Amino acid sequence: MPDVDRVLVIEGPGQAALRTEPTPPLTDGSFRVHTLYSGLSAGTELSFFKGTNPFLSARLDGELGLFRRGQGQTGYPVRKLGYMEVATVTASRCAGITEGVTVAMTYGHRSGYRGDPLADRVVPLPPDLDPVLGIYVAHMGPICANGLLHAAAELHGTDVRGLADGVRGRRVAVTGAGVVGLLTALFARRHGAAEVVLVDPTAQRRAGATAFGFEALHPDVDDPAVALKHRWRHAPGDRGADVVFQCRGRPASLALALRLLRPQGTVIDLAFYPAGADDIRLGEEFHHNGLTVRCAQIGRVPRGTAHLWDRERLSAETIDLLRADGAAIATHLVTDLMPIEEAPALFTDLANHGRHVQQAVFTFDGAR
Repeated sequence: MPDVDRVLVIEGPGQAALRTEPTPPLTDGSFRVHTLYSGLSAGTELSFFKGTNPFLSARLDGELGLFRRGQGQTGYPVRKLGYMEVATVTASRCAGITEGVTVAMTYGHRSGYRGDPLADRVVPLPPDLDPVLGIYVAHMGPICANGLLHAAAELHGTDVRGLADGVRGRRVAVTGAGVVGLLTALFARRHGAAEVVLVDPTAQRRAGATAFGFEALHPDVDDPAVALKHRWRHAPGDRGADVVFQCRGRPASLALALRLLRPQGTVIDLAFYPAGADDIRLGEEFHHNGLTVRCAQIGRVPRGTAHLWDRERLSAETIDLLRADGAAIATHLVTDLMPIEEAPALFTDLANHGRHVQQAVFTFDGAR
């Protein structure tokens, strides 16, 4: 009987299942890994489970940068789901990839994978790092670090020397206290922000933020824009956050981010919006306060900074953060560790709002 890999598949809206696929043979120039941990990116992955992901109904024209309606770029079944994997290299027939090394990669929820070093990002994990935390190294951590990089580019253009350049000494608000929001807040605090305040409507997420020592506000209680603008005064008629990192994929959260800003400030938007944005009232604060919304999408570092910054450097910054705050992250952010066999039920529970997780991590073959 041939070896097989277990793969989490979204077969259609509301249908997640664990399937098996033949293990592809090792070829010259390739390597083989066995998965230890695979982190759930709930916002993106649930959009496929719910059928709301834009790639299901439109195709991105990479040359024009336009979504073309009528034919989905991705159809069901969705077999590559997730981008936070930690694995052990079990075999290698390529230079630079050594058997026995633990690596961070982005190949989806599956028990094993054949990699190509020319096509796949492979980030070796240092032996002093808890391998569970490695789920953030290849992609999720760089997403958040890239947010700080974009904030720095707003101030310094192409001359960005460190992530602190956009937050040092500044008052920072973060809308959304999920994984992206908390990691972004930790990056901002580590790099010298004067204050960091998170805003989220979910009690469990606010509790998670306070466990890290952050102030956490409810967006619908004691209007946080009013509260923070009373506190954060720069000059007459100039109040509010120096920069807001918008990390929750809801239009109302972006609308709040605009209200939190001081005049001529910038929202660095790291969120993914699978639905529309009817709540964004561009005729109000956005227009009258001369605000800016800047998308910090991981596919691009700020224009003109690629000579200094790339995904590898952002991964290195993530490792530094995990070394500094890893114990707290493992305790307060990684809330659910479960075998991959429980993944389909978790998707159903999350989609039906029957369960809350901060960071779920799937394990394979008894990894703790």
